[in-house]
Amino acid sequence: MSDHIIPASQYREIFLQDRPLIDTRAPIEFDKGAFPSSVNLPLMMDGERQKVGTCYKEQGPDAALALGHELVRGKTKQKRVDAWIHYLQANPNAYINCFRGGERSRITQGWIKDAGIEVPFVEGGYKAMRQYLIDTIEAAPVNSSMCILSGITGSGKTDFLHLRAEAVDLEGIANHRGSSFGKKHDPQPAQINFENTLAVDLLKHDARGEKTLLLEDESFLIGRNALPKSFYAKMQNADVVVLEEPWDKRLARLLNDYVTIMHSGYVERLGEQDGFDAFRQYLTQSLIGIKKRLGGKELAEMQALVDAALAQQLSRGNTDGHLDWIARLLERYYDPMYHYQLENKAERIKFRGSHAEMHQWFDDQR
Repeated sequence: MSDHIIPASQYREIFLQDRPLIDTRAPIEFDKGAFPSSVNLPLMMDGERQKVGTCYKEQGPDAALALGHELVRGKTKQKRVDAWIHYLQANPNAYINCFRGGERSRITQGWIKDAGIEVPFVEGGYKAMRQYLIDTIEAAPVNSSMCILSGITGSGKTDFLHLRAEAVDLEGIANHRGSSFGKKHDPQPAQINFENTLAVDLLKHDARGEKTLLLEDESFLIGRNALPKSFYAKMQNADVVVLEEPWDKRLARLLNDYVTIMHSGYVERLGEQDGFDAFRQYLTQSLIGIKKRLGGKELAEMQALVDAALAQQLSRGNTDGHLDWIARLLERYYDPMYHYQLENKAERIKFRGSHAEMHQWFDDQR
């Protein structure tokens, strides 16, 4: 195959290397799903693409191609070529992709060549590369055995995962902590982007040659992102290890996660007053999200503790009051739910221990 077309056999290397990709699809296509290392520099914008698509259906490919050249010419064409060149100057190892590796890739490649730069495009385009990543998730794990890291809320599972080469951080990919209070400041990725990033991380894990694929114990939904069904089903049959942590360390960690980090993030984005109001709303909405499990009376009492803690924080700058509702949340909601769920996994539990003991156990498995 021509050096100016990257064959499908190179997909794995593209993703392992985080190869920069110029995605020439229209914004509406890119927003539905894209690859972690891609940037959207369209050949046609949404309206132009729609007109060309209609023309294709009514008059055929030749008329559609002619219309496309009519819509993207002159200053419009030059602006898009300039954007590609500017990106390639900063990322000279980039490739081009469109939806199927067809006409849009060839036109983009040709216009860039006319400007003095030769750049390859990827065979099969986004559609084939996306299918490759879907197949990667379906096949995982192949060369390693899956192991699920469980642990009561606040035990520091994510902190532990970040120190292990065996791990893939599902909550990090979803940008959500996976609980009712798990929202972060930045939005979660689109579902397809979540899946694409998961697949790339699984490819990188496989390339590291680790014997174990270590994942945090998750529900099917991590915030609004759903784990692929076949992948989630494998998690339900995998070995389980349980991370244990003292009560005081759990409280301190959750105070930092739910209060310190969230409050400072809102203030940084919105300013002191609006940030505090947004922080208050985050806590209230998180409680409302578990109203059915708490019940109306418990919810009202816990909300009163939150309000008192917020008042203390606002008047004295002291966040210790939040420990009251966090402790109650653990005792009345998280801990009972965790113990119930862990009972259902009892036969799969292979090890229990502290952070240090858990690290030693995994080191011994190597």
